[in-house]
Amino acid sequence: MKHYLITLSAIIIISINFSCNKKVEKTVQKNPSKTLSFIKTSGTKLVDEKGNEILLKGTNLGNWLVPEGYMFKMEQVNSPRKIDELLYELIGPDSLQVFWKGFLDKYITHDDIKYLKSIGVNHIRLPFHYKMFTDDLYMGERNAGFKYFDKLIDWCREEQLYVLLDMHCAPGGQTGDNIDDSYGYPYLFKSKSSQDLMTKIWVDIAKKYKDEPVIIGYDLVNEPIAHYFENDLVELDNQLFSIYSRIIKEIRTVDKTHIIFLNGSIWASKFDVFKELVDDNVVYEFHKYWVPVNMEAIQPYIDFREKHQVPIYVGETGENTDEWVNDFRILLEEHSINWCFWPYKKMNNTRGIMNFNEPEDYYLITEYAKSDRSTYAKVRENRPDNVKVQKALNQYLENSLYKNNFVNKGYTKALSFKVD
Repeated sequence: MKHYLITLSAIIIISINFSCNKKVEKTVQKNPSKTLSFIKTSGTKLVDEKGNEILLKGTNLGNWLVPEGYMFKMEQVNSPRKIDELLYELIGPDSLQVFWKGFLDKYITHDDIKYLKSIGVNHIRLPFHYKMFTDDLYMGERNAGFKYFDKLIDWCREEQLYVLLDMHCAPGGQTGDNIDDSYGYPYLFKSKSSQDLMTKIWVDIAKKYKDEPVIIGYDLVNEPIAHYFENDLVELDNQLFSIYSRIIKEIRTVDKTHIIFLNGSIWASKFDVFKELVDDNVVYEFHKYWVPVNMEAIQPYIDFREKHQVPIYVGETGENTDEWVNDFRILLEEHSINWCFWPYKKMNNTRGIMNFNEPEDYYLITEYAKSDRSTYAKVRENRPDNVKVQKALNQYLENSLYKNNFVNKGYTKALSFKVD
């Protein structure tokens, strides 16, 4: 009897182990974790852990975690907080929270990531707002940054796509314009508390993802310092360089592996800010829009690359004709420049990879955005029919879903991605 019990116990243990092994095996097959290699710099190139060169070719997930007014077709209402305020006026707090939840869940999904992988994209750049890592209410949630980062990283791990994390909106504002949700001046450079918060957020991100190869790197701040402040550029550049140096040093205490991406100043166009090289695993990033397609547009960055033997990257470009996109992409590739075109998806617009239809009656929202909202009386006077507005916003969410999108074939072909 004792022998029988021992044998039975052994069988049970073996069965449990076999069952657990099968479960682990299934998990690995379903989620092939860490088959992507960490990427690092090697002279002017990016290479994987085996030394194979990788040229980045990708797209920005613009508008998803940082809503932009022109993508919502709202004139003068062109930053996340202004969009939120306008929608609050139109539909109230409860419906607004439901809208933002739907927007975050539908605008970008796993299906979008599968599609991008299928056409030949090898990485995506993810713009995000610093408020996603604070107690501030942002897009209807608080401290939701890691929730959406983790979701995207899981999708990209499954599809084998790299992710570049881009702080598009920094505490205090880095540009003094709408794109960083600021208040008319780049107060990041005047505010110690803003710099402290920015540093803390990046260190927290680096702690969490230090062992995650899906993340290609950390893009510390998008397009710092607008051209309006060129008279103060020397001082602002010095402050920006100090911030870069500080954050890199702090990140390296917890993460010595991931690449740091650094934007030049004046909308990421000038590399004069880089007084010296402060780390040996850095990519230097510039942005170019609406310029003639010729060597003059890229020569300063190539010169910087060759002088310092570092990689360079166009983090944003595009939003132009298919012909321009094709020609500029060819020019970049002829000179081995990593690139990421802006953006992936837009409503009723052909200057991006993906498109979706504008809902019926959506014009009520765009017309309200143009109207006089300077007083409460004007808000009440100009507010359109609430039922029609709510219906238009609900339809917007459905139209933005991948299954209801359609490809801008000319733009996608111009990027040399696969078009069915």
